[in-house]
Amino acid sequence: MSAGRTPTTSRRHRIFFAGATGVIGSRLVPLLVEAGHTVGAMTRSPDKVDALAAVGAEPIVCDVFDRSALGSVVLSFGPDVMLHQLTDLPDDLADLPVDSTANARIRLEGTRNLLDATRGLGYVKVVAQSVAWTMQPGAEAAAVAALERAVLAVNGVVLRYGLLYGPGTYFEQSRPDGPHVHIDTAVSRTMKAVDAPPGIFTIVDSAAA
Repeated sequence: MSAGRTPTTSRRHRIFFAGATGVIGSRLVPLLVEAGHTVGAMTRSPDKVDALAAVGAEPIVCDVFDRSALGSVVLSFGPDVMLHQLTDLPDDLADLPVDSTANARIRLEGTRNLLDATRGLGYVKVVAQSVAWTMQPGAEAAAVAALERAVLAVNGVVLRYGLLYGPGTYFEQSRPDGPHVHIDTAVSRTMKAVDAPPGIFTIVDSAAA
C-alpha cells in the first residue's frame, strides 16, 4: 500500500503516544494537539514532563517495560488510538550497532506490552513504526517482523518509514542511500495515518518510492 492513500485526519481522538519525545514525536505531538486531539504523551523521563505539558499534551511518566504500570496508565487514559513510535537508538550515528539488541527488545517486548495494555478497552487502533528498507538478518530484523505481525493481527496500521533525514536526524545535511524520507514529510504522513484503514503504508520521498 502507499502512503498516498492515507486519508486526512478528521475525527478527534484520544491518542496514547508512546515515544512522544523522539524525533518524530517531538514534532508530531504539538500538531495533534492543535488538530483537537487529546494526547497522552508517554516518557520515561520526569525531566520532559514540563515540555510536553507546554505544548498541550497530558504527560505520562512510564517505562514500556513496566507492564503493571503501563497497563494502569493506558487503562486510566482510555485511548482509542495508540501511536507506537518507540525506539532505543544512540544519539550519534557512529555509536549505532550493526544489530541493536536494545532496539530489538523495544520493538518486540515493548510492542507486546503496549498491545497487552489495551486489553479490556475495546478496539484501540494501533499505529506503529516500522522500516521501509531490507534489514540484515538478526535480532532487529526478527523484531521488526514480529512487530508488524502483532500490529496487523489487531487490525492496526504499520508505517514503514524510509531512513529519516533533516534536522534532528542522523542525516541532517544529506539524504541517505536507499529508501529515505524527510522528517517533515514523515511527520505529516504520520499525522494523516491516525485515520488510516488497517494495513501497511510505506512512507518515503516520492523520488525514492
